[in-house]
Amino acid sequence: MIYNVLDYGAAGDGAANDAAAIQAAIDDCSSAGGGRVLFPGGRVYRSGTIVLKSYVELHLETGAVLKGSSHLEDYNLFHTDLSIPSGQSTAGTPTYEKCDYTGSPVLFFLYGKDCECVSITGFGTIDGNEEIFYGTVTPWHIDGSFYPRVPLLFLENIRHLSILHVTLTGSAFWTTHMIGCNDVLIDGIRILNNLRLANCDGIDPDHCKNVRIVNCHIECADDCIVFKNTASAAHYGPCENIVVANCTLTSTSAAIKFGTESESLFRNILIENCNISRTNRGISLQLRDCGSIENVTFSNLNIETRLFSKDHWWGKAEPIAITALKRNSDTTVGHIKNIRFQNINCDGENGILIYGDPKMNIKDIRFNGITVHLRQKTDWQKGTIDLRPCEENGLSRDSLHGLYIRNAEQITFHDFTLETAPEMAELAETPVSIADCGTVTINGELYERN
Repeated sequence: MIYNVLDYGAAGDGAANDAAAIQAAIDDCSSAGGGRVLFPGGRVYRSGTIVLKSYVELHLETGAVLKGSSHLEDYNLFHTDLSIPSGQSTAGTPTYEKCDYTGSPVLFFLYGKDCECVSITGFGTIDGNEEIFYGTVTPWHIDGSFYPRVPLLFLENIRHLSILHVTLTGSAFWTTHMIGCNDVLIDGIRILNNLRLANCDGIDPDHCKNVRIVNCHIECADDCIVFKNTASAAHYGPCENIVVANCTLTSTSAAIKFGTESESLFRNILIENCNISRTNRGISLQLRDCGSIENVTFSNLNIETRLFSKDHWWGKAEPIAITALKRNSDTTVGHIKNIRFQNINCDGENGILIYGDPKMNIKDIRFNGITVHLRQKTDWQKGTIDLRPCEENGLSRDSLHGLYIRNAEQITFHDFTLETAPEMAELAETPVSIADCGTVTINGELYERN
C-alpha cells in the first residue's frame, strides 16, 4: 500500500508545517501492517519531529525535500524545558574543548524507537536546516548555539533497518545516530554537511550489531563514520559485526573513528576499499573509557590528509592515529589489540601516531604494505602531537614524524615505506620516534624496550 502525504493534507510548499499530515500517513501505514509513505517529487515538505514506526518505508522521490522546521519547539517531542535545550549552553566554551556526551539528545527530527522493519529510501533529500543552530562562526569553524543539538535521524533499538539512496544534508548534529540497532543496511546514500559546523558526524553506530555501510559518499564535520559506545545505552552491549566498504569520505576531523565514547566493547569490524580525501585525520581509534577495541581490519585504503586549523578540530593530519588514554582522573581505560592494517597508501602532512598509557594497553597491532608520504599542503604549523581529549593538556609540540609510538607493545610493520618531500625534510628531523615501548619491529628491524 502507498500512503501519499499529499492525500493527508501536506502542502509541500516549503512554508507550511506538514508534520501532522506526515505523521498521520505513517500511523495509518503502520497500523495497516506496513507499506510505503510517499513524498512526491518536486516539493519541499517542512516539518518538526516525525516519529517512525514498524513496517513503514519512508520514500522520497527524486526532487522531494523533507526540511526541518525553523522553530525549536517543533522538535520538542518530549516537552523538555527549552530555556537551555540540553541543559548546556556552549557560550564561552567551544565544543572542541568540552563535548562530553552520554548519547541522549532531547530534541529530535526523525525519531524511531523499539521498532522493526523500518526503511528510509528514494533519491530525495532530508535537510536538517543547520543555519538556525549556529553559534560562534569563524572562517575555519562554526560552533553550535547549544549542545547537544538536533540529530537528523535518531534511531534506537530498531531491528532490520534500511537507509538506501537518500541524500542527508544540513545536519546540525550527528546525522544518523543509531543506538542498539540490529541488522542495519546503509547503501548508496550521500551525506553532505557543512565542513565547518562542529559535531555533525555522518553515521554513528552506537552499541549496534550486524551493520553494513556500503557505497556511500560522506562529507561532514566532525567525523564521517564513527563507532560509539555511549554511557546511556550501555545495556545494548558491544558494537560488533560491522562492515564498511566502497565509500568515499571527506572530514574536518576523522573519516573513520572509534570513540571517544567507549563504555563497551568494539569488536569484529572490517573497513575496506575506501578512498579518504581532504581529511584532517584518516583513521582514529580513540579509546577514552572502560571499553576496548578488538579484532578490527583495515584494508585497501587511500588516505589523503591535510590540516584544517590550529585548534578547532581534533587531529593533526595523521593518516592513522591509535590512542588509548584516560578521559579524566576518574576514568578506567580499556585496551586496543589485534588490529590489522593492510595495503594502505597515506599522503599528507603528518605520519602515523600510536600512543597508549603506561600500562601498555595498545598491543598486537600489525601493518602490512603501508606507504606514508609526507608533503606540505597547507601553511598551518606542523609537528604537533594531538591526544585530545585526555586527562592532561592534549596538545604538545614536537618535530614532524612519519611514525611516532609511545607505550605500546607487539607492534609490527612489514613492507613499510616512508617518503618525505623536500619541503618537509627539515621538519622531520626524527622520521621514526619510538619510546617507552615493548617489542616494535619495522621491516625486520627489532626495536627492544627503551
